Amino acid sequence: MAELLRVENLKKYFTTNGGLLHAVDDVSFTLAKGETLGVVGESGCGKSTLGRTILRLHEPTSGKIFFKGQDITGLDKKAMKELRRNMQIIFQDPFASLNPRMTVAQTIQESLLIQGIFSRKDKAGLEKRVRELMDLVGLSPRLINSYPHELDGGRRQRIGIARVLALNPEFIVCDEPVSALDVSIQAQILNLMQDLQDSFGFSYLFITHDLSVVKHLSDEIMVMYLGKMVEKAKAKDLFRNPSHPYTQALLSAIPVPDPDFRNDRILLQGEISSPVEPAPGCRFAARCRFASERCKGGDIPLKEVEPGHFVACVLSQDMNEGGSR
Repeated sequence: MAELLRVENLKKYFTTNGGLLHAVDDVSFTLAKGETLGVVGESGCGKSTLGRTILRLHEPTSGKIFFKGQDITGLDKKAMKELRRNMQIIFQDPFASLNPRMTVAQTIQESLLIQGIFSRKDKAGLEKRVRELMDLVGLSPRLINSYPHELDGGRRQRIGIARVLALNPEFIVCDEPVSALDVSIQAQILNLMQDLQDSFGFSYLFITHDLSVVKHLSDEIMVMYLGKMVEKAKAKDLFRNPSHPYTQALLSAIPVPDPDFRNDRILLQGEISSPVEPAPGCRFAARCRFASERCKGGDIPLKEVEPGHFVACVLSQDMNEGGSR
């Protein structure tokens, strides 16, 4: 598959009273056309900041972002406005991300007007396009003049998806799009997103704290911890052979709907390290049951432990090389 997005050594730091907060710290990856990269980790690990920095909603501290071969890191506002037709985001909370004073139709048509695809004078064309988009995401035509507070969470998120689809983007950041929804509604939205990707060939950066959500949706999965990428692999390889202790702990926490199944839950202990002016070494070391002095001496680089499977862990790297601690 052709490359759509490439991120090189991306960093995003925020200034705080205590120093620089390393929200995203030296992250690199590529995303092919029509594929999904799942990004998982606990709250505060930098997932959402990564997605928003790629879209330039946050300005990167350093690093490069390439979209369809073009370096977009330094583009001005006018150029970014044009580019946003191809790069969109679905937000986590469908109620907070919708204007409560705008109807379904007004919300969906807003981006079409901003980008100049339709003019306000073309009311018939606008309404036709809005109804097409509503049908595409499974919204009843009778809701066209409804307001967000009159709808449930699933319908509100469908509005957000329709708003994104209006511009026919090629790349969509999905920032925990189902975490605020009931479990039964989550499945409907995930199935909808999969069907839309199959039909239109979008590329997704799918951000979530729940590995079970991205298991079947993602082609590759990237695990983040306190701003760092600690593991990246094909989805099937990550679940078959989780190599970083943090990934293993996340997988052990996935609930299994079988009362007779005994899962060996890995309980993490110790204090979470601060992302503000972090000390050298593995940021997971303070909570890792396998940590040694080697883990604290300096940054642990990502290494390929099997084809396409990268891990930032000296234990996994040693095991792969046949070495020992």
